[in-house]
Amino acid sequence: MTHTTKEIAILFPEIMAITDESLRNKVAAVWNESITTGCGGKGWTFDEMRQIKFTLLAGDIDMRFVEHLNSCVKQCIAIADVLNSVFGDRVPINRDYLIAGALLADVGKMLEFDKDSSGNVIKGSYGEALRHPFSGVGLCFKHDVPPEVMHIIATHSHEGDKVQRSIESIIFHHADFVDFDIAKYLGKQATK
Repeated sequence: MTHTTKEIAILFPEIMAITDESLRNKVAAVWNESITTGCGGKGWTFDEMRQIKFTLLAGDIDMRFVEHLNSCVKQCIAIADVLNSVFGDRVPINRDYLIAGALLADVGKMLEFDKDSSGNVIKGSYGEALRHPFSGVGLCFKHDVPPEVMHIIATHSHEGDKVQRSIESIIFHHADFVDFDIAKYLGKQATK
């Protein structure tokens, strides 16, 4: 099954905020491949994706993967708006790259995650060998996504701690960790 850009927008509405139609369609193509080939090759349904926990590292929390990506992209847009209103062009931000990177940063998790025999989402054998920033960049390279967007994906997690992140990557990194740190906090509260 092939998911169109409009269908991917059902999960991730901010994809339509990417003004460059070619980039928007590349983002959708990456998501399509990730969705249809992930889960150990079985693929994911949109309903299954909506049920995946945002992170497997925070315990039993009620934050979902799709919600997290939508939260991050909205945070990135809001941060870009604030920076632009305060600093203007002195802080140059490529909005299309920022939105595309925010939407694609965790695309590799569709390959990293699998289901066990009970239907629980787990880190699969693919994920044991290759973390999502790497598989995400690989998928994006295959679909001719610009290197500036792949940089956001490659550097968004601890893999980027040893390199100079771009402005767009800095923005996404912090938005991502707002959600992650809140998830860890909620997970600790749930175990008390």
